[in-house]
Amino acid sequence: MSSVNSAHSVVAPGATSKRIAATIVIAYALITMVPLVWIVMTSFKSPPDSISYPPKVVFQPTLEGYCNLFTTRTRQTSDYIASLGAPTSTCDEITRSRNMVIAGPSNYWPRFQNSLLIAFGSTFLAVSLGTLAAYGFSRFKVPLAEDLLFFILSTRMMPPIAVAIPIYLMYRELGLSDTALGMVLLYTAVNVSLAVWLLKGFIDEIPREYEEAAMIDGYTRMQAFFKVVLPQATTGIAATAIFCLIFAWNEYAFAVLLTSGAAQTAPPFIPTIIGEGGGPAVAAGTTIFVVPILVFTVLLRKQLLRGITFGAVRK
Repeated sequence: MSSVNSAHSVVAPGATSKRIAATIVIAYALITMVPLVWIVMTSFKSPPDSISYPPKVVFQPTLEGYCNLFTTRTRQTSDYIASLGAPTSTCDEITRSRNMVIAGPSNYWPRFQNSLLIAFGSTFLAVSLGTLAAYGFSRFKVPLAEDLLFFILSTRMMPPIAVAIPIYLMYRELGLSDTALGMVLLYTAVNVSLAVWLLKGFIDEIPREYEEAAMIDGYTRMQAFFKVVLPQATTGIAATAIFCLIFAWNEYAFAVLLTSGAAQTAPPFIPTIIGEGGGPAVAAGTTIFVVPILVFTVLLRKQLLRGITFGAVRK
């Protein structure tokens, strides 16, 4: 007689559980993508279509939002517009159809460049300093290490608005208001605590024997760190860099308070576009603003997934 083996693993999920989990994940992904898709669609709408009710899902796409985002326009008479000759570009043609002419470039691109400089610069500094500090906490006997780590983490607990006024007064005295250097230093100080806590966990998982063997072979402590520990901590560094960059890229409160012109980033500037370019221009600015962080995350997605699960299974 043949017996049927009905034993199953208590750890591995069954087929029904997998289908339910997949359905929930797909539904959640679709729901979270709806706002982003709607913003992208709005960026290709005309101003009347963007505020129509009920909202239009099917519409005639146009680049008016992007033209309004990157240019400033002035209203002119029909006779003056006719005297200019044929339009020289798509944006020129769209602008003239609204009885306006292009007066010059807008301030969006300089603000976008400020975001790139400040966000990536502060992320690089925060991850670099956080890696060195995390290595020190992980490998050396630091007096009151637990208390120091808690103090470092506590800097993330307070709301930013609680220290906004003191930082504003300090920056005004030091001449760092509305400067890229001031914003880089501020975002670095905020992100370094997160970097230390995340990276310490990753470095703790790297066996000490690797760098000890390297030092026996003649490497110094710093050479062992850069050539042995650092390559193995790449996944953790990538995951930490993504989280730090997301904060610095999207930060709004400090950017509004401490910048107004030369060092202003895109987040506080984008809402001001609505007065001149309307909803499509704001959606276009948001769409372009999302691209760098999306590309950065996609490029490091493998390291991010490995970094999140690093050390979850011990042999």
